[in-house]
Amino acid sequence: MDIDMLRVFWSVVLIAAFVFANATVMGYLERKLAGRFQRRLGPMEVGWHGILQMPIDGIKLLAKRMIVPQQAEGLIFRLAPVISLSPVMLPLIVIPFSPVLQVVDMPAGLIFVLAIEAFGTIAVFLAGWSANNKYAMIGAMRSVAQNIAYEIPILLVALAVALMAGSFNLQDIVLAQAALWFIVLQPFGFVIYLISGLSECNRAPFDLPEAESELTAGYLTEYSGIGFSLFMIAEYTHMFIICCLATVLFLGGWQGPELPWHDYSSAIWFLMKAYGLMFVMVWVRWTFPRVRYDQLMKFAWKYLIPFALVNLLITALVVYL
Repeated sequence: MDIDMLRVFWSVVLIAAFVFANATVMGYLERKLAGRFQRRLGPMEVGWHGILQMPIDGIKLLAKRMIVPQQAEGLIFRLAPVISLSPVMLPLIVIPFSPVLQVVDMPAGLIFVLAIEAFGTIAVFLAGWSANNKYAMIGAMRSVAQNIAYEIPILLVALAVALMAGSFNLQDIVLAQAALWFIVLQPFGFVIYLISGLSECNRAPFDLPEAESELTAGYLTEYSGIGFSLFMIAEYTHMFIICCLATVLFLGGWQGPELPWHDYSSAIWFLMKAYGLMFVMVWVRWTFPRVRYDQLMKFAWKYLIPFALVNLLITALVVYL
């Protein structure tokens, strides 16, 4: 029992370190990729090709005071960034990065990940409501409505994959794709999941809860210093989890041809697939303009949810027959 507790403790420490490292690396890569997409250089001043820009920005944010508005609900305002970051670490405990690189092999791992991911919306709403700012409140209400709408197609698509695999266990879903990845059998499901995942992460062109041109920064308007940085770290971690789940559900998880580094081959394949999807999310953000809010909601309720439901019914019929 002591050995198991020690293993879980060190796993949590490594996951926390990975969360901050992932946010630092992805922040830098996104700024460089955004520069390339827009025919400019991006960060260039601090370190070689600006490679130290994100650590320096992080230190500056930590050094700055977190200002709490006078009429804000102070306790909730301070807790919201912590609430946004804490739950997003939990799904990494059950995600199988390789046949052996998994902290807990949970029988209902898929349900656990989807349930924990919903907590981010609560943190965003608390941040917007507690700030006592109209822009922040509008952004918070947008986030709640948006996430409720786009969680439904994700759940329907995930259920279709679970039906095909015959299990909610993430390792079983990966092993069920040994002969053929589910993206071949569920191409529409993969597209629905990817679009809905962009919206769940509040990423452009679906970043209506922030919408700088309309709401200044939405629910982030009153945040500065460490509070702002925690929300940014949570956003990049949320992106990573959405991409990891897509890798498990559609891209065969850790499966792939053997690499020269045999001991780490499975984990390398998993991370390559996940970060490839994160590159697509960054590419979409800096390529397409923001949609209107009514278009965003109509797209979910009139198209994605009906298509996802039809996809689930067809999958259930095929599996039954």
